[in-house]
Formats: sequence, C-alpha cells, structure tokens
Amino acid sequence: MKMEAAMQGNMAPAKKRQKLHPKEFLMWVFLVSVFMIFAGFTSGYIVRRADGNWVEFVLPTGFLYSTILVILSSISAQWALMQARKDNLDKVKVGVGLTALLGLAFIGAQLNAFNQLVEIGMFLVGNPSGSFVYIITGVHALHLVSAIIVMFVIFANVFRYRVHSKNLLGIRLGTIYWHFLGLLWIYLYIFLLIMN
Repeated sequence: MKMEAAMQGNMAPAKKRQKLHPKEFLMWVFLVSVFMIFAGFTSGYIVRRADGNWVEFVLPTGFLYSTILVILSSISAQWALMQARKDNLDKVKVGVGLTALLGLAFIGAQLNAFNQLVEIGMFLVGNPSGSFVYIITGVHALHLVSAIIVMFVIFANVFRYRVHSKNLLGIRLGTIYWHFLGLLWIYLYIFLLIMN
C-alpha cells in the first residue's frame, strides 16, 4: 500500500507537467526565438555604436505614440480574454476588434515616426544609427502585423462561436503573443531612448 501511494505521489507531478498544450509549447519556443533576434539587434547596436561614426538624434515622437497605443491594446486584449472566460461574446468582439484597431494605429504611428526620421535626415541607408532604428522598429512592426492578423482570425472565430469559456486556447495564445510584442516594444523603445 505504501509503495502504491509513493508511486501515485510520484506520478501526480508528471500529470501536472502535461497541462501545457503542444500549441502553447510551440508558441513559447517561437517567442524565445523572436526575443533572441531582438537581443541580437540590440547587442549589435551597442557594439556598432562603440565603433564610432555614430550620429545621435532625438527619437521621433511617433515612437512615443506607438508606446501608448501598444499599452492600450494590451489592456483591451486582456479585457477580451477576461470576457471570453465569462462567455460575454459581444464584449469579446469589442475587445478583440479594439485590440486589432489599436494595432493598426500602432503601425500608423510607426509610419509617422519613419516620416519624422526622414524629415531630420535619417534614412535606412546612411549612418548606422538610423539604419539600426529602422531595422529594429521595422522588424517589430512586421511581427505586430502578424499579431493583428491573429486578432482578426480570433474576431472571426468569435462570430462562429469558436471562442468561449470551454475553448479559450486560441484567444489565450493570441493574447500572450500580443502581450509579448507589447513588452518587447516597451523594451525596444526604452533601449533606443537611452542608447540614442
């Protein structure tokens, strides 16, 4: 009897470990790889900046607006997930739709910031300081475009009643991805603000 109890005690943690859905595991692997890409960009930025021939400039205000928008979009994404847990599907539609619209506004603010960079004479080709800003922010914006597509897919799934308290995987993974990109942007913005 003691042996069976001990074996059951050892098996219980193994069952708890299996709660991570395979899609969620793959998503976390993907997020780690995305983070490593940006860690490489920021490391390259620091190394190249130390070499000299570096033009310092004030970061455009468009990037500040992007930061505000990404924070608001993260709040709306989380609110949509909370409403999905309560089966408030009309509110889920509002939350997911608002998140996608704020994401589009983020992209618009990024494009505005790129225009501001051009106005001060900073281009993709030229001084490495400007090139790094374009590449870092542009690659992040591309990832956010993929997250906006995910939000539109979730939005469509809400209308098909595929998002509810018994089926939260899609909206939960979409929300995690959105939060990740939001936190990544805040890190990048603060990094560029301090290092530029």
